[in-house]
Amino acid sequence: MKRNLVLQSDFGLSDGAVSAMYGVANTVDPEIRISNLTHDIPQYNIWEGSYRLYQTFNYWPEKTVFVSVVDPGVGTDRLSVVVKTATNHYIVTPDNGTLTHIKQDIGILEAREIDESLNRLPHSGESYTFHGRDVYAYTGARLAANVISFEEVGPVVDVDAIIELERPVASAKENEVFGNIDILDVRFGNLWMNISRELFLEAGVEYGDSLDVVIADNAHQVYKNTMTFGHSFADSRLGEPLLYVNSLDNVGVALNQGSFARTYHIQTGADWKITIRKPACLSGN
Repeated sequence: MKRNLVLQSDFGLSDGAVSAMYGVANTVDPEIRISNLTHDIPQYNIWEGSYRLYQTFNYWPEKTVFVSVVDPGVGTDRLSVVVKTATNHYIVTPDNGTLTHIKQDIGILEAREIDESLNRLPHSGESYTFHGRDVYAYTGARLAANVISFEEVGPVVDVDAIIELERPVASAKENEVFGNIDILDVRFGNLWMNISRELFLEAGVEYGDSLDVVIADNAHQVYKNTMTFGHSFADSRLGEPLLYVNSLDNVGVALNQGSFARTYHIQTGADWKITIRKPACLSGN
């Protein structure tokens, strides 16, 4: 039985790069079921590539093969790998941090370096700038079509050596939570934090609470306001901000029928920090 092949990249769809990857996969086996995760990862943004994999992959059947290409180091000595996750999925990608969320939150059972003497598009040996087509799409398609087994990808790589990006950790104390803005819900401009619902509730927050929210870019305060922690957007009026639990069971910040990120010029990453606390009159302090 053919496996699913799911493609992700920062290539966009304005030229033929993604189509070339499809073509290579179909040349391997035209019966492979190919889907796109996204090709709108911001250029070179390895962190977002890692997050989008984590956001999506667990909803696909076991043995699905993912190809993720966000590769600013293409042509260098960074490894090309295929990993098998604890959920029995496969990911074909450069070893440059793209596997951070999967490794830390899901687990990687085994990793193998792609042996390009066996798993590289024929007659592409002098091309060093399009491994997404020549190495990753080709290897992913061969794995999805059962042309090769996982063991035939190449030599074993130490899972502990798989590269991880710096990942801030959320924390909490009574009535106060500290975190980072991990990613945007791009279409709607909502902010998705690294603060889990469990951590939020452990800090004594309850649905319906009004909470003080401060957002800072490093040490520079960008936003400060009070908003409600609600179950859904129906718990706020049009144009009002709210805190809610997103589809990954983490805390998000939104502007009802507006883009919070665009309105307040909010971005993402380790420097973008958020503090959420109960006002003193509510916490009893």
